[in-house]
Amino acid sequence: MLVAVVSDGRLQDLRPDGTPLAPPRAVSDLGAAIAEREARDQPRWIWASTADLYPALLRAGVRVARCHDLELTESLLLGHAGRWGEPRALAAARARLHGLPVPSDPPPRVAEPPGFAQGALFETTGPPPAAAGFDVLSAVREVYADQQHRIAQTEHPGRFRLLVAAESAGGLVGAEMGHAGLPWRADLHDDLLRELLGAPQPVGPPRRLAELTAEINAAFGVHGLHPDSPHEVVRAFARAGVDVPNTRAWVLRKVDHPAVRPLLEYKELYRIWTAHGWAWRDAWVSGGRFRAEYVPGGVVSGRWATRGGGALQVPKVVRRAVVADPGWRFVVADAGQLEPRVLAAVSGDARFAAAGAAGDLYAALAADSFDGDRAKAKVALIGAMYGQTGGNAIPALAVLRQRYPIAFDYVEAAARTGEAGGLVRSWLGRTCPPAGRGAQEAGLEPPEAEPPLDGATGRARGRFTRNFVVQATAAEWALVLLATLRTALAGTNAEMVLFVHDEVVVHCPAELADDVVSAVQASAEQAKRLVFGDTPVRFPLDVSVVGAYSDAK
Repeated sequence: MLVAVVSDGRLQDLRPDGTPLAPPRAVSDLGAAIAEREARDQPRWIWASTADLYPALLRAGVRVARCHDLELTESLLLGHAGRWGEPRALAAARARLHGLPVPSDPPPRVAEPPGFAQGALFETTGPPPAAAGFDVLSAVREVYADQQHRIAQTEHPGRFRLLVAAESAGGLVGAEMGHAGLPWRADLHDDLLRELLGAPQPVGPPRRLAELTAEINAAFGVHGLHPDSPHEVVRAFARAGVDVPNTRAWVLRKVDHPAVRPLLEYKELYRIWTAHGWAWRDAWVSGGRFRAEYVPGGVVSGRWATRGGGALQVPKVVRRAVVADPGWRFVVADAGQLEPRVLAAVSGDARFAAAGAAGDLYAALAADSFDGDRAKAKVALIGAMYGQTGGNAIPALAVLRQRYPIAFDYVEAAARTGEAGGLVRSWLGRTCPPAGRGAQEAGLEPPEAEPPLDGATGRARGRFTRNFVVQATAAEWALVLLATLRTALAGTNAEMVLFVHDEVVVHCPAELADDVVSAVQASAEQAKRLVFGDTPVRFPLDVSVVGAYSDAK
């Protein structure tokens, strides 16, 4: 059963093709009407944007099992058509359907820390229905029907439908995680900040940063140098006769100079102070929870991003403040060797897939083809997936090419397509941006540094597309795992509270921990079957049950 819903309080049952099954019904309390219908038959809700509508439902105590997010789906379909980055909101999709000028998408909401006042129950970023210039419910029906037609025209409609369903489920999970929040002990956070940085100062940086600043200045024999200024630091090294292109940590570690050690410590502590220090805690932690706004599919590979708060980049040392509630535990599940296993599952290389059936894929490759040298097997595989083809990787890659030619050619073909300016797709159908487009949506925090997409060199784009076909598919497996785990946990007190690439954290009563571990393991196996079908490749998880996030493996 499908039900279209709009924020002005109208619902309408639809047939699978999007045509009306019954007349629209106006309701005075949209949240209550959705809750009543959800309890009765759990329909798939068709709405313009989960990010706009669902948080308000959650605040009203309403959860839904399934939805079709028109905005997320439009983004996937535009990418598939080679039009990545074009406006994807309901108004834009309707305009394209009717051959009208396509309006720009509304700007993303500015993420507000939890202490800020919430808006009206169903406040959205777009214009209210009366100001849209068209009937929003009719547009929802039309765009949904059009999307179903376009999905059917893709190369692998069944796979693409799974991608759309998983992306929409991810939107629900992201909103629910933001609503639940990550348990956070402000007192422990304060303790560790004081341990690392010293006491906060009324003005300026804390004591330890001030001490390191003085030490760095002394090492350079200067006064007034600001260690947080890369330009000033590069100039100081130049005056000392040391040529460095930048102040990245891996560059500085190669330099023999007395300023390097305090500089590296300063960089690490300065990042903690500015990104997850006292000001961050006061803004983002409230009621014992850190609540971020997650953006499913916010990176071109399908990985998630966030708006504000930096939930995907919490430093390991700061995780000591992430402590489960009394009587509760965290179940932390991390997929090991995920991208190599994805390559084994999708490439069609039977010999490589056999290695993927082992608990340690690198060790299996080493035993089969690299005289037991696990390190060499890992270098070869990472080099093939990321385009690292020089130095020590050359002989290892030659072995990989000879022993696993089908798997090797899978990523080589993606690289050649990218170098020629073509498009490549994930296993389910997510498509890379055309050459010359930016790697991330503007205004989002990227959870990782993507290879360049600026078209400067064919080789650079080839390295990107080589990895895209693997990383984007890995993101799909993880997303399907999230969706299946969400279903498995429904009706329990367990709640997903964090998702970072291939790691999921569930907060649950201690007595449910074993059941959650079993659910996570079963969801990983189900995700494998749904995405890859019958494959011998395993996708093992490292699972920890801990009271503090920092204690996880």
